Amino acid sequence: MKHHLKRQLRRIATERPYQVAAASAAALVLASGAGALAAGTDEAPTSAPAQAAVAELRDAPAAASRGEARTGTAPSSAAPSAAASSAAPNPDLTRKAAPKPPSRKILNYDYQAQTTFYNCGPAAVRNALSAAGIGRTQDALGAQLGTTEMGTNSANDTTRVLNAVVKGDPYRTRMISGGAATPAQMDQLQADVVRAITDKRGVVVNVAGSATDTNGGWHSFPGGHYIAVVGYDDDGRLVKIADSANPATASYWMTTIDLANWAATRGYSA
Repeated sequence: MKHHLKRQLRRIATERPYQVAAASAAALVLASGAGALAAGTDEAPTSAPAQAAVAELRDAPAAASRGEARTGTAPSSAAPSAAASSAAPNPDLTRKAAPKPPSRKILNYDYQAQTTFYNCGPAAVRNALSAAGIGRTQDALGAQLGTTEMGTNSANDTTRVLNAVVKGDPYRTRMISGGAATPAQMDQLQADVVRAITDKRGVVVNVAGSATDTNGGWHSFPGGHYIAVVGYDDDGRLVKIADSANPATASYWMTTIDLANWAATRGYSA
């Protein structure tokens, strides 16, 4: 046994440093076992230091060679930052929801009938602007719109002039190119009217053909016409129209569905 230990120690002297540590622990175990045998016992427990050394050696990671780079980093004992420990608030949850529009709203507007048979475009724009407290004459608006005896070209012109007068360019043109409005176009018109009226802006619609109001009144303009929407009811399913064509029927109510179909092949500014 003594000769065996001497051979182990000679081998340890030639090993690399990290191997020496491992061999030393092993030698300690062997020496403990040898001592037990010398005492005449068949089996002796390993001493506590030797057990600890073996356990540490078993659990330790393999040492890196000279050519290997150590990539591990020591765990940080610093306390986590406030940003890491608490998530940033979700802006969608903290943002206040927009107030729901009222079910019914009618603007205060100053009605004026058209001054010529072809001035429905300038009159409709004027009536819509009056709801926002903006005063303009039909002649001045007609010059901006390019209105002639043939009338005003399209809703693109009314949108352009409305945005030239109203701060923020809030108006957009919606065209209904087919012969009849689709359900999506009807819904869009309803939403546009509610949004504009809630914002205290009148809507200008370019219509063509015939339509019937909620009282059964018949309104026919085969060559085209412009009207102003100055109010709504039932969450926009009904709209109040200011019509410059005839002071005797200066205003009336119509369903949004009928108005959308009336504007088919034309469009509106909202």
